[in-house]
Amino acid sequence: MARMGSRAQAVPRFYSSEPLFGEVAPEVMEALLIHLATENERYLSELPGQAGCCKESRTVEFVFLLAEKWHLDHSARYQAVELLERFMIKQVEQICKSPSENVESTKGGSSRSSLKEQIYATFVLRLVSCIQLASKLSLHYNIVTSDTALKFLQSLKYSYTKQELLESELAVLETLQFQINVSTPLAYIELLLEVLGHNGCLLPAKPLHQMCVQLLDFLYLKREAIYDTLLKTAIENSTPSELQIAKFLAVKEDFMLLAVGIISTSVFVLNPEHWKQVVEHLNCVTGITSQSISEFSHAVLKHVVGSSTPKQQRRK
Repeated sequence: MARMGSRAQAVPRFYSSEPLFGEVAPEVMEALLIHLATENERYLSELPGQAGCCKESRTVEFVFLLAEKWHLDHSARYQAVELLERFMIKQVEQICKSPSENVESTKGGSSRSSLKEQIYATFVLRLVSCIQLASKLSLHYNIVTSDTALKFLQSLKYSYTKQELLESELAVLETLQFQINVSTPLAYIELLLEVLGHNGCLLPAKPLHQMCVQLLDFLYLKREAIYDTLLKTAIENSTPSELQIAKFLAVKEDFMLLAVGIISTSVFVLNPEHWKQVVEHLNCVTGITSQSISEFSHAVLKHVVGSSTPKQQRRK
């Protein structure tokens, strides 16, 4: 780690962002697990109706490809998606609170239509700003500089200045009230893998972590299709009602469920003989039922390989 005041060199070809497992004290693991569970429950209890509005596949793919182009680690790409999502939700809320298109505000403020136009016009700029901010949270090994970001934007025929780029970063920060260090699903996965190892699940940590990352990428890119399958499985009906879809939003935004589902699926792919044991451990650690974990794995695998395994437990 570079000393304060010195500049860390970017070494994307040699720096490994893979976590070291087996190095965390049990009391630290317990504290972190409680913190993440509390954070997750708090977010779900305050869940905005627009949650998930900016996790459309093309947007996520755009973020992932840019993160890969700029040699950012996986943590940064997920962080960028989550930052963009939360920022856009705030923007949508602002539109909803603004005067209607036919009513002018007393100070000549923007109408809903002009706010929408502004959001559309600056979307790519804001997306790039979210990636820049995420890169700065990712241990500072490979920050996306203003010059790098401007060069990319100019390649898309945008004519932003460095000042406008800085103002865009500040706009994201202020809109999110500078609360940008949000936990990503990868943080939940890595902590749960650490807990599993401590509890005696002797699985190869490195390949399991790699599989989890690959499946998490896949889920981000196929999010709607996978959760649609999970919803239909949960309600045992191929045509969910609007109310059921609305209530299911909390399931789609549950990072703890996502983490146990990805780990379960990864274990089933790599070490199927240990799958049942791991599911039981995940159930004990998180309180999420074995049936819910199994159904999540089924939904993911159905879209990965078209398989209906692991077999769903029949509802009693």
